[in-house]
Amino acid sequence: MDLVRGLHNLRERHRGCVATIGNYDGVHLGHQHMIAALRERAAALGVPAVVVTFEPTPREFFEGASAPSRLTRLREKLQALAACGVDRVVVLRFDRRMQAMGAAEFVDRLLVQGLGVRHVVVGHDFHFARRREGTIETLRTAGGQHGFTVEEVGQFLLDGERVSSSLVREALNRGDLERATRLLGRPYRMAGRVRLGKKLGRELGYPTANLALHRKVVPLWGIFAVRVSGAGLVDHPAVSSLGTRPTVNGTDPLLEVHLFDFDGDLYGRNLDVDFIARLRDERRFESLDALVEQMHRDAAAARTILGI
Repeated sequence: MDLVRGLHNLRERHRGCVATIGNYDGVHLGHQHMIAALRERAAALGVPAVVVTFEPTPREFFEGASAPSRLTRLREKLQALAACGVDRVVVLRFDRRMQAMGAAEFVDRLLVQGLGVRHVVVGHDFHFARRREGTIETLRTAGGQHGFTVEEVGQFLLDGERVSSSLVREALNRGDLERATRLLGRPYRMAGRVRLGKKLGRELGYPTANLALHRKVVPLWGIFAVRVSGAGLVDHPAVSSLGTRPTVNGTDPLLEVHLFDFDGDLYGRNLDVDFIARLRDERRFESLDALVEQMHRDAAAARTILGI
């Protein structure tokens, strides 16, 4: 999959495509429904299927630290989009200049001059540009002028409910991984690079890969049965802790993963962690001995859930 960062990096070779525009946080079943329509039309026209998205998200830009936790960082989002068969992703920086861009300028600079779109696929409630002034009708009018067509894709319902990033986030916040998996069409995943830690886990008999998450807010907390891929591993069973490690006075969110029956060097490697089942809340223990006793129970429970 091709990645283009910023309007300024669009070249003549990027012109001619079918495009969709949105945050695509989580790349859930609703997004996948949209991408299926995108790919179908792109295949019919013989052009690339392109997703245009934003970093940071508009809500992060406007709301800062009070914005809802993201389901996917950029790397995780790109992985999910690639798995859906998207040919190219254009990442636009959402800043004050983007905030001030009107609908006509957005269409001209991105869709016409930048991408030379043949067809645009959007959701039923799509808005864009300054103060959300751009609508589906705005796009259709512009398409008549510039030679592209617009397709409105209806809501994707699961059990009578519209699938959305908010629904996935709510399920994760409640620790309902089964529901989150159904909404996503796959287990919820976090990715990160293994960094050096204090090696406390090794001293306690549970060596862990510590993944730098590069985010202050995460959509779920606790102890989990997980499967790990990357660095030569494929769906390797593991138990993980996602939280601030209150027993050792931690502060920032950290994902620690103990891989069962594994002995290898993962420092500096990128790992993908799929959350299979939630075991319990994170909590503070009065002593390291008490923590280790609970780790034994967590590991046994995770092994049973993962079938090892």
